[in-house]
Amino acid sequence: MLRFDDLQLFVRAADLGSLSAAARVMDLSPAVASAALKRIEQQLGARLLARSTRSLRLTAEGEGFLTYARAALSSLDEGRRLLASGQDHVSGMLQLSAPSDFGRNQLLPWLDDFQREYPQLSVRLLLGDRIADLYRQPVDIALRYGEPEDSSLVALPIAPENVRVLCAAPSYLARYGEPRHLEQLAQHNCLLYMLADRVHDHWRFYDGKREVSLTVSGDRVSDDADVVRRWAVAGVGIAYKSWLDVSTDVVAGRLRLILPELRGERTPLNLLCAHRAQLSKPVNLLREMLVSRCATLTEQLSERFAVK
Repeated sequence: MLRFDDLQLFVRAADLGSLSAAARVMDLSPAVASAALKRIEQQLGARLLARSTRSLRLTAEGEGFLTYARAALSSLDEGRRLLASGQDHVSGMLQLSAPSDFGRNQLLPWLDDFQREYPQLSVRLLLGDRIADLYRQPVDIALRYGEPEDSSLVALPIAPENVRVLCAAPSYLARYGEPRHLEQLAQHNCLLYMLADRVHDHWRFYDGKREVSLTVSGDRVSDDADVVRRWAVAGVGIAYKSWLDVSTDVVAGRLRLILPELRGERTPLNLLCAHRAQLSKPVNLLREMLVSRCATLTEQLSERFAVK
C-alpha cells in the first residue's frame, strides 16, 4: 500500500525539480527522502524520477503517475476537510435513557436547551428506573444513579457528590409536625420506593461522626420514583429522594428539607455506555452540559442547607 507521505514527497520533488528541496520543505533528512522515493518506486515497479548529481526529471512513467498522485492527494485532503466539518457539525439521532424522576423534571428542560443550541440534532429519550440493558435497548447512553452492577460498562461521572435528602411538603409538616430527630420518622407516613422487587424502606444517613439508619413504613409504595416525588409534593408523606430530583421543588417551596444537618446516602449520577465508541461528539457535548448543571444544583444544596 502506498503511503500518504511518500506520495506527498514525490509530488513535491516533481514540482521543485529537486529531491533535497522537497526534503527540506517536508522537514525530512535527505536519507529519509531518498528511502521514501525508493520505496514508492519499488511498490509501483517503475522508475518515477531520473536523478543525476545536478538534476532531477520525471521519467515517462513518472509523468503519467504524477496526475494520479495529485488527484489522490487532493481527494484525501477533501476527505479530511469533510471529516473535520462533520466533527464540528452536530446532527443525527441521540438515543438515551434516564431515571423517571430526573428525566421528567430536570433532563427534559435541559434537553430543550440542548436542542435549541444544536437544532439539527434529534433526541430519542426512554424513561425508567431499571438499569437499561445497553446491549438490547435502542440507546447510545444511559443516565443512572449509583455504581453500575455490570463492570463491563463504561461509566463517566455526571454528579459524583449527589446525595439523598429527606423532604416533605409544607402542608404535610403543618398537619403532622416536623421531625426534629431521626427516630421520629417512625411516627410519620414515609413514602417508599421499590426497585427490582425490593422496597427501599431502610434509610441511611451520616451525622458527621457515624452512619445512622432506621427502617421506616408508610401507606404508599411505587416503582416509579417520580410518583414518590409527586406524592410528597401533594402533602401525603415524607420522601427520601435524590437531591437532583427534588431540588427544583425545594427551591420553589413545594417541598421543604427535613433534618438538613444529616447527610443522606451518596447516589452519584453516571453516564453509562457499552463501548467508548458510543461517546460521539453529541454525547460528549451533552455530558459537559449535564456536569455543569448538576454541579450548580449540588452547590445550591451545600450553600442553602449546610449539607457538605
